[in-house]
Amino acid sequence: MIRRIDLRGSAIDPRDVLPRASVDVESVLATVRPIVDDVRDRGEEAVLAWGERLDGVRPPSLRVPQSALDDALAALDPVVRTALEESIRRARIVHEDQRRVDTITHVVPGGSVMERWLPVDRVGLYVPGGRAVYPSSVIMNVVPALVAGVESFAVASPPQKDFGGLPHPTILAACALLGVHEVYAAGGAQAVAMFAYGTAGPDGCRPTNMVTGPGNIYVTAAKRMLKGRIGIDSEAGPTEIAILADETADAAFVAADLISQAEHDVIAASVLVTTSIELADAVEAELAVQVPATKHSERIAEALRGPQSGIVLVDDIEAGLGVVNAYAAEHLEVHTREARDVAMRVRNAGAIFVGPWSPVSLGDYAAGSNHVLPTGGCACHSSGLSVQTFLRGIHVVDYDEAALLDVAPHVVALANAEDLPGHAAAVEVRVQPRTGG
Repeated sequence: MIRRIDLRGSAIDPRDVLPRASVDVESVLATVRPIVDDVRDRGEEAVLAWGERLDGVRPPSLRVPQSALDDALAALDPVVRTALEESIRRARIVHEDQRRVDTITHVVPGGSVMERWLPVDRVGLYVPGGRAVYPSSVIMNVVPALVAGVESFAVASPPQKDFGGLPHPTILAACALLGVHEVYAAGGAQAVAMFAYGTAGPDGCRPTNMVTGPGNIYVTAAKRMLKGRIGIDSEAGPTEIAILADETADAAFVAADLISQAEHDVIAASVLVTTSIELADAVEAELAVQVPATKHSERIAEALRGPQSGIVLVDDIEAGLGVVNAYAAEHLEVHTREARDVAMRVRNAGAIFVGPWSPVSLGDYAAGSNHVLPTGGCACHSSGLSVQTFLRGIHVVDYDEAALLDVAPHVVALANAEDLPGHAAAVEVRVQPRTGG
């Protein structure tokens, strides 16, 4: 069901052999470009038309009426509502601790630099609606934006045939719980283009400065194409989990966690890195039992059999750390002795889950952490969605005359060294005595 890669005794670079989902965003740019251009030129009608063509339904209106949001919340299963409220509460606790404060550094007497943290003016938040329903992604997008102080934001999620062209009601209910009133029945590349260019009309969508949230390859391609006109959080790829484990790990837990992420997509990646061949055997045996018992067994089995998944055997934990740091997983679980100490030695991961009682599913919903995370190895240089995503640091430089006079020779020397005499002159005109009328 899942292949093995034996790195014991090997000096090979793990990056050359580790399984990884192959996603070619470039290959779909030609497909996405006409959609983006059409939305730019025709606005709302293009968004509706592409939704009808690609999602198989045309919503009665692009903007979801407030009554639909209210009705969705009223009809929400009380158990699900309580779970969403608890997820929101925990996410707020964590994200409120990410607030940035303005700082002033007095470089010299009379010369200071302030760093101000200001929220993006308006953001578009994308919530997928394909094989699964993701009200949790509403929370993960909206909570950090709210805590950052973003004053204007809109949510887009694909229209659903089964719900009269509206997004899934659980997504609408999550929006209502968070006080989101501006929601659009739009998915895919057309939703990203709508956020970038806006649509006309009294209920139209004003252009946004940034678009965040996970999506399929077409959403990712549109974000890449429109980056610059809009800011983006990242180019999200297929979900992935890596588990670093030794012989102390519980094989049933490990197998269940590999399955949990394989459930997302046939190209989702599930990777076990272990020092123990006995654990590897036990996990394979558990997969053989657990996978057929799951609702989405065919999808999961295909993901586990795929080239992006595997069990990697290593000599010791040190070697295992080298492998997981090279892999830079979106989600990394550590199931070893002294798991927290081992976890603190990991440098590259979107999020780290320590020990047997911290599964990725906890982070997906209710740990308080954010589940919008870097994929495809991008965790070696990028972070997950946070309050910081929605903030911009602006330096405010405030020097008086004496402070400028003091540093002027250095500025002039560096400007001339770079052959930029105009830069030097902009300082010299201020510090040299003036003559004439």
